[in-house]
Amino acid sequence: MTEPRTISFVRTLRAAPDQVFDAWTRPEQIALWWDPEGAPRSDCTVELRPGGAFRFVMASSREFAGVYRTVERPSLLEFDAMGAFGTVTLQAQGEATLMTVSIRCTSSADLDRFVEMGVDTGTARTLDNLVAYLEGAALAH
Repeated sequence: MTEPRTISFVRTLRAAPDQVFDAWTRPEQIALWWDPEGAPRSDCTVELRPGGAFRFVMASSREFAGVYRTVERPSLLEFDAMGAFGTVTLQAQGEATLMTVSIRCTSSADLDRFVEMGVDTGTARTLDNLVAYLEGAALAH
């Protein structure tokens, strides 16, 4: 089912939900995968609690910042960022994790602006970086 004004992504990761959750919430891990181009973060801060802020500065000096609404380890993150509501859900599937990421815009105009900015394609590439990062981490163990 597709929600109106929402950009959604689904990935299956070869990692446990705890590992995926850590990759989303630990600055030292976020810095390694959060960028559509794959460049490491120049700055990454996380205050992991409802009402806590996060800020990721990309090598290009572009910034992604927001505030967590819900933090339920290891299955759910909800946050406000860039005028949209984001959700990351993680469900165990055997030894893998089904991850669903949704970006819900407040209006059709905001959705159009996000698509124009490349949020859909950039987020898809960033999530592919997460998959590659976690697969590399699994191979290292």
